Amino acid sequence: MRTYLAVRVLSVLLLLAGVARAAEPDRSRPPVPAEWVDLWERFQRAMQERGGQLRDWLGGRESRENRPIISLMLNSRERLGLSDAQVKKLEQLRDDFEKQSIRNDADARIVELDIAALLDNEPVDMAKVEAKIREAEKLRADLRIARLRTIEQAKAVLNSEQKKKLAELTPPPRVARTPRGSNPPATE
Repeated sequence: MRTYLAVRVLSVLLLLAGVARAAEPDRSRPPVPAEWVDLWERFQRAMQERGGQLRDWLGGRESRENRPIISLMLNSRERLGLSDAQVKKLEQLRDDFEKQSIRNDADARIVELDIAALLDNEPVDMAKVEAKIREAEKLRADLRIARLRTIEQAKAVLNSEQKKKLAELTPPPRVARTPRGSNPPATE
């Protein structure tokens, strides 16, 4: 009976030692491989970059400037009564903006790679990082302004009757939801 009790006590002690050892992290190797950490950080950056685009696509920040108005004009050419010259001008505006957008996107990706490289250095040169972030935001702002200019140029191609028909084709923008805990915008 004593040996049975001694074996049980010994097994409980071994079990407790095993649990204690399992709870203690192994210091000889990192908990996550370095490649996984790098992959996770790149994934997070990509999600942050694409998050705004996804919200826009799903309609989270619907506004007049986010509508594909030139494509709508071209797809509704019969309803709007567009002439061949108007269609050609609208297609040219759309194509020119698309080229500019592709160039801008490539430049923005290069700047993001530069930012990532700067953040890998120890210590981080904040002046350089700040300049690159400002460059990235300037590219976004420039593209947004170019898009609005292109839309206004496209609207200028239409006559007043066509503009009225276009207004009937475009639904009113959805009201943006206010974040929780914030006050709704003041109204007049």
